Amino acid sequence: MEVYNYEHIVGFEETNLVGNVYYANYLLWQGRCREMFLLEHAPQVLSELSRGLALVTTRVSCDFLLEALAFDRLLIEMRLGDLTQNRVTMRFDYWRVSEDARELIARGEQQIASMRRLGERMVPTPLPAPIRSAFARLDIRVSVLSGETR
Repeated sequence: MEVYNYEHIVGFEETNLVGNVYYANYLLWQGRCREMFLLEHAPQVLSELSRGLALVTTRVSCDFLLEALAFDRLLIEMRLGDLTQNRVTMRFDYWRVSEDARELIARGEQQIASMRRLGERMVPTPLPAPIRSAFARLDIRVSVLSGETR
């Protein structure tokens, strides 16, 4: 299965007093990876969001295998887990990368639901076609930092 790649270099602000990455940042990186994927492969989502579409996170998890530290270079791979009428489940592998190796440090999962705002309420709505198409093909490997296609 193909993946979408998001690269990140850990900064001091993402670590705690002990020097390792604070756990909540892994979840922030899942969201950032998802957002960059949509920006690159379904930019129409921005206009949909201004017309009442909401992509609501319904479930998120992360299993920590090894600690990440300041200035670690990370590669976060996003894979499609499941795609239904109004939900997308994404799976994430977090790799610490160096010039000669990569090491799996965490695994995560996130599910979003497509909802529409109707006054004060939110109601389920089918995923817009551009979003569905982007997740269904998920076949482009892009390096966000370097801008190169692999």
